[in-house]
Amino acid sequence: MGTKTKIESPILSLSKKIKTRSATIGVVGLGYVGLPLALEIVNKGFGVIGFDKDDGKISNLKSGDSYIAGMSNAIIEKAVNEQKFEPTSDFSKLVHVDIIIICVPTPTTADGTPNISYIVDAANAIEQNISSNTLIILESTTYPGTTEEVVQPILEKGNFVIGQDIFLAYSPERVDPGNLNFSVSNTPKVVGGISATCLEVSKLFYETVINTNVFAVTDPKIAEMEKLLENTFRQINIALVNELSQVCHKMNIDVWEVIEAASTKPYGFMPFTPGPGVGGHCIPVDPKYLLWAGQQHGVSATLIETADKINDSMPSFVVERLENYLNAHEKEINEAEIVVIGVSYKPNINDFRESPALHVIDKLKAKQCRLKVIDPFIETFTVGNDMFNTVSLTKELIQKADAVVILTNHTTIDYSLIDQHAALIFDTRNTHYLFKNEKYHKL
Repeated sequence: MGTKTKIESPILSLSKKIKTRSATIGVVGLGYVGLPLALEIVNKGFGVIGFDKDDGKISNLKSGDSYIAGMSNAIIEKAVNEQKFEPTSDFSKLVHVDIIIICVPTPTTADGTPNISYIVDAANAIEQNISSNTLIILESTTYPGTTEEVVQPILEKGNFVIGQDIFLAYSPERVDPGNLNFSVSNTPKVVGGISATCLEVSKLFYETVINTNVFAVTDPKIAEMEKLLENTFRQINIALVNELSQVCHKMNIDVWEVIEAASTKPYGFMPFTPGPGVGGHCIPVDPKYLLWAGQQHGVSATLIETADKINDSMPSFVVERLENYLNAHEKEINEAEIVVIGVSYKPNINDFRESPALHVIDKLKAKQCRLKVIDPFIETFTVGNDMFNTVSLTKELIQKADAVVILTNHTTIDYSLIDQHAALIFDTRNTHYLFKNEKYHKL
């Protein structure tokens, strides 16, 4: 009499693969979120297939060339050469993976509404290529309900039962480009699953690949909303100090010293600093997702909307201040020679998505300024229909300029050279390398 073969349940099978690191991981979207995540997963002993529609990125990665500042070519080259990381634009290879993490962009449309077309495209590609025993995790920032109302129905078209033979969860990315203290490995994760089994297996996976806490929440909507809270919190507090900087300027008060003094309080205060606006993949975009989500439920999030307007007003405020300083030096802003320091939205990275510097440059263009732009991390960029090539910092360039405007305080810039040779400096970032004298002005 023959014995019956015991069939292992999908969750038990996948859990074993995670624990033994025999699972193959697929990362969809190899940008500022997906690529560091993929390489950290490789570092933890898993094989990774990275998917992206951009053949240029795939070509770079196969050659071991990094397109993200701070990520060395050597790390990529090693992972590729050891066959631990396979970059590809062939989404049919999703059939070979056990866990798929979606890290695609989620921009807004021209009118500020969410554009989740990249998520939809990724979900459709996954549905067409996966088999049972697969875990899918969405990491892209989005509005609450996306995982359950958009991704889940697409995956269920393949006659899979989520929670039984495939698993679905949401875990928001927490990537801060250029941050030397926190990376994928030591930043806590939040995760919410469609079902108890989805949560169990996704939590197990993250506990295996990061070196710190994994916090489980009730469902994906909680995890989706907490991500929006993180960045809306920052947006509103930045708007507060940006508005305060405008008030302090009118009252001839140094806003930076005000913030420094307030920061001495050991409780109840968290310092934020003003600047020429907000930029990057989160703060200019994520609050709009929350604003839109509230509107869909009849709630007008007026504080978020007001904060958006304040931050959006800062490039105009910067140009207005610059014009006044030029006038005080008996210079007209029209056709003035302006040197701009920094295009990226924060120091020491090559990411200029939504950078406020682009908006300042656009407004200076409208004033017919003659612009030279210095950014050691960026070679070319576009504002409107104009392509800019960045230039090197030289004494002659600074001496010739009517004004130098610091929009991004990269640490590799020789600020002492600027201070020695500039006729006028307008520093929107309170760069401490500079002396305080009659030619130097802070935001």
